Amino acid sequence: MESQSQKDSLHRTSSACANPSCFFCSMDEQDPSLRKAKLARCFREMPLRDDQEHVLVLRGIWNIAMTQPDDPEFPSLGIFECMGKLIQRAVEDRQWLLRDQNIYIPYYAAHIIGSYTMNKVQFAEKAVNSNVVLPLIELLRGKISWVEQRVAVRSLGHLASHVRTFEAIAEHEVEIIKLVMEIACNCIKTVYRRFVGVKDSKRVKYHSDLLTSGLGDLETENRKAEEWASQLQCWSLYLLNCFACKGRSLNLICNKHFLKELCGMWGGLANCASPGGIGCIRSLCNFKTGRGSLANSKEVIEILCNISRSSDDWQYMAIDCLLLLLKDTDTRYIVIHTAALSLADLVELRSLKERKKVGEAITQALLQDYHKIKYGDLKLSSQDAERALKETWDLMVERRKREELMSEEELKEREDLVGMLKQEGNKKFWSGHIEKAVTTYTKALDLCPLKMRKERIVLYSNRAQSYLLLNNAEAVISDTTRALCLSTTASPHRKSLWRRAQAYDMKGLAKESLMDCLMFIHGRMKAEKTKQAKIPYFAARMIHKQMNATWLFSTVAKSKVKYEADVEKPKVVEHGEDLCQVTEIKERNAPDGSFTKGKRRSRSKHDRSRQERTLLAMTAESAAQNAARSVELRCKSEK
Repeated sequence: MESQSQKDSLHRTSSACANPSCFFCSMDEQDPSLRKAKLARCFREMPLRDDQEHVLVLRGIWNIAMTQPDDPEFPSLGIFECMGKLIQRAVEDRQWLLRDQNIYIPYYAAHIIGSYTMNKVQFAEKAVNSNVVLPLIELLRGKISWVEQRVAVRSLGHLASHVRTFEAIAEHEVEIIKLVMEIACNCIKTVYRRFVGVKDSKRVKYHSDLLTSGLGDLETENRKAEEWASQLQCWSLYLLNCFACKGRSLNLICNKHFLKELCGMWGGLANCASPGGIGCIRSLCNFKTGRGSLANSKEVIEILCNISRSSDDWQYMAIDCLLLLLKDTDTRYIVIHTAALSLADLVELRSLKERKKVGEAITQALLQDYHKIKYGDLKLSSQDAERALKETWDLMVERRKREELMSEEELKEREDLVGMLKQEGNKKFWSGHIEKAVTTYTKALDLCPLKMRKERIVLYSNRAQSYLLLNNAEAVISDTTRALCLSTTASPHRKSLWRRAQAYDMKGLAKESLMDCLMFIHGRMKAEKTKQAKIPYFAARMIHKQMNATWLFSTVAKSKVKYEADVEKPKVVEHGEDLCQVTEIKERNAPDGSFTKGKRRSRSKHDRSRQERTLLAMTAESAAQNAARSVELRCKSEK
């Protein structure tokens, strides 16, 4: 049951109220049986009445649903049927929708459905039996705006996630899949063109109010719009994944162009808990049709390889995808030419998330038929892939055997020789003979016993720095990844992180560079053990650059085409367009009952340029805090 403080927030003095179906009076009722009867009557009659307090009532219910989603009181009294009818009325009766504050109703109604169906399958069944699916699909079709699409796809995703209610959603399988694929691909562009990129005076008022609860400034509006756009995309992918993980409609999902775009969809720092597109790809890899489509997309495999050698939270999913593709005999020799080069750098990875012995699993997948290549029975078209497999065999099989047979004296001699070679390599590096330094570090690595993990970390990282000066980005990524595999996930080698961030920057892979840079900063701040730890200027510059490149709206913002909403007069648009544009009217009502008139606030050119700069980059401190939270969650899961 909801707490007393939450109930009190909805109570008001009812002595002067003459409405027998008043929600607030019903909440004030002390007799439990009468209270339930009055609330049930209120929910039955609310869709039939015109009342300016509807929005205030829904906002109160929304607060309860958000804080107490498992409270059975409202779901047992007909809340789902009430919300479904309100949404349906909003879609069918446009005059009613534009009257008073009714434009806010479908958003709150869909949000309430999603909150109550999030955890409890019993509530989800009640919602389905109350016929909420079709009204939610109407919102998903874009009958009102992207804001309502966001909460509709969230609610449908919760309903589809429960086994007992999935089939109710699957009755509309083809349409839903096509809609969410379209939303996932276009929602970022839609939000930018219809809100973020629109002049302040022409922005839809109720969108601004919902984003900031009517209390935020322009910077807050833009930041929240970016967060909501990311959520709309991620929740669309979550709903899509409910079908993909069951092997449903793979012929629709495995569209070549969609798969290519899918790889680039990620929750970003604002939604780091969402796996984004990589989650759907991981589900597709469980099915032969999915593996076949993914294997034949060169772009998808390359992106998976990049993620597998990055500090991305979903690195393990990318590795899983590549391993599943390698284990399938039909896709193995399609992807091995690309995958072998990346996975060979990960063979000494001990653990990742809750997974143990990850490197051994990678080694087995790479070498499962290496004997055919070794003895000439099989020839790969890529010499680089064959060389990577040979290096893996030598490192993980032959070299281990040799070192097991070595005496303690021989190992000690090697340790001393490695130390001398490292010093010699350092001298050559500092004297400017970079290529000779690379050769010396390579000799040291070939001789260094495998058990000397710390020494090998330094050698790999030093050689990576040499490759960095030689502008060999791929070699830098390879060596730094090997160094990071030898270090621990909880405390990765910071210099290797920074060098790999620079290498990814050289290759134009902004997201991978950003994640490594954030991990580098987090490690540095953690090592200094002080709240006053300063972020190095060079790292702050890199973060600023990569935040610009990975900004959610960066691609659409670069377009020279300017989209301005036509708000000269109220106009109802047809299906597929944004009905929210009709709300730019002379008199606007806010959810809190406040009344505004005329144009919204405007700002000078100087203020707008400052706002754009703020949008284009987060501060390094804020980004580091996001990285810190991500790392802490990762470390906790490993424990």
